[in-house]
Amino acid sequence: MRSFAIALLLAASSVPVPFVMAAPAKKPDACPAKPVLPPELSGWARNSSNKTIYGYGDARAADWPPLAAARTGLALHRYESLSYWIAPAREPDPFKFGGMVPIIVKKPGRLTVALDEGAWIDLVRDGKAVTSVSHGHGPACSGIRKTVDFDVTEGRYLLQIVNAPNASIRAMAVVR
Repeated sequence: MRSFAIALLLAASSVPVPFVMAAPAKKPDACPAKPVLPPELSGWARNSSNKTIYGYGDARAADWPPLAAARTGLALHRYESLSYWIAPAREPDPFKFGGMVPIIVKKPGRLTVALDEGAWIDLVRDGKAVTSVSHGHGPACSGIRKTVDFDVTEGRYLLQIVNAPNASIRAMAVVR
């Protein structure tokens, strides 16, 4: 019986199997030179000058320029040189980067923070974290990897960036 089973297996292995050709991989759609941005993110198409942002010291210093409604390059710092205003909600990774930048809100509304890379962010006001109301991604091909929305009132806030993969990040903050 055993030899019959082995003979059957050998016979089956010699039966030709039809060749199945895989479908060619679909080419990704090319990104347009100027991606279409929704009105609330149109400032992403404008570059602002790069800024070095807080790494340590008094995070509430009034003389630091705020993040605004244009794509801005921010130089970040290694974790060991950071002193966040409040403890970040996400545990900082010592091999990643972060920093803080002020945001001035002139009218109440929904604040959208856009980033070109993945990083954790906390929005802080008066020593307390502001709860985010939504998270998302930017439009395809826009260069916006992450968006986070907060409901805000007038005043000065501090954006804490935690666990960015590189020593710089592009960011924008816009109230609608």
